[in-house]
Amino acid sequence: MDAKLLALRLTELAFDKKAFNLKVLHVSDLVGYTDYLIVASGRSDRQVKAIADHISLSMKKEDGRLANGIEGADGGQWVLMDYGDVVVHVFNAPVRGYYDLDGLWQEAEKLPIETPAWEDEMVESVFEQGVIFQP
Repeated sequence: MDAKLLALRLTELAFDKKAFNLKVLHVSDLVGYTDYLIVASGRSDRQVKAIADHISLSMKKEDGRLANGIEGADGGQWVLMDYGDVVVHVFNAPVRGYYDLDGLWQEAEKLPIETPAWEDEMVESVFEQGVIFQP
């Protein structure tokens, strides 16, 4: 599977568990270790873990692919999943705002993705709760 298709597959799996504010950044011209970064948010530690677990298990069972490494899965604040050509970052929303990977990689090209209909409601709900993160 080429890197772009892998990024789209991982995005689809993240949306399955209601990851929101998802960005797919094409960084191959900026770094040498990966082609795409996926940055996604969850509303709680439990949801962050659920998103990461779903991605990991689905990739293993359905696609026969294991991550090269997974960091932070026990904490649920920030899970990093290395699939070689694609690196996935799943953040608890306030932690995402603190580390601001969106700002760090602002010059990266954003891969257009189709967001689910429920995403606008999710983002609005998080803002109403006073959770701060980079949109």
